[in-house]
Amino acid sequence: MIIRYGEQEVSCLLRQNAAVTGRVRIHVYPNGDVEIEAPEGKSSDQIRAAAQRRARWIFQHRNAAIATRRQALPREYVSGETHFYLGRRHRLVVNESSTRPSEVKLLRGKLEITLPVADKAAVKRRLNAWYSARAAQYLGNKLTEICGRLAWISGTPHYRLMRMNTQWGSCSPDGTIYLNPALIKAPRHCIDYVVLHELCHLVEHNHSRRFFDLLKRHMPDWQATKRELDSLAELILAGNE
Repeated sequence: MIIRYGEQEVSCLLRQNAAVTGRVRIHVYPNGDVEIEAPEGKSSDQIRAAAQRRARWIFQHRNAAIATRRQALPREYVSGETHFYLGRRHRLVVNESSTRPSEVKLLRGKLEITLPVADKAAVKRRLNAWYSARAAQYLGNKLTEICGRLAWISGTPHYRLMRMNTQWGSCSPDGTIYLNPALIKAPRHCIDYVVLHELCHLVEHNHSRRFFDLLKRHMPDWQATKRELDSLAELILAGNE
């Protein structure tokens, strides 16, 4: 489906979903793709008219997403770069020393790495190891904390950290929760949203209306949080923060 605004146009993916009632939903993804979700039974003309009324909004968000993607440059792992941790940017400081211990310190807005040989590959390995350790601790504690607030969970489910290129998390049919360790770079409330989203799948195993009702009951503003997280996906999931 083609949507136009002035001289701009975009081909949108159209999906009719029984869980969608009322208004047409429009999603603008970090790569600039646009998806239109519509209730079953609406005609193409009705859907196009509804989306066209929001054309200005669509192109504002699409252009912003494309601009962000263009600014996402590959990391060089040298002093002066910025890297995310829990939603905040921290300036990287690389020290090469054969006498000081090899370590990573987070201090006053800086990520300070000390190594005997501070080449790009070594800095990247050391920083990734630090992120992995922080993710294991923080995400495990967060999962336990949120489980304690949910009546349908009697204990912390089995979970694993798993690197994923396009997802923040998933829930397997056997109830195992998988969380992307890259989440440690996202804001705290965005992490809460992903963990809660996957835990809701223990009750509702698809994205039905019941699933979204359950999610909204425990996080009324989940849609705004998801939009914020989606806007960071190109920077965080691709490792180009």
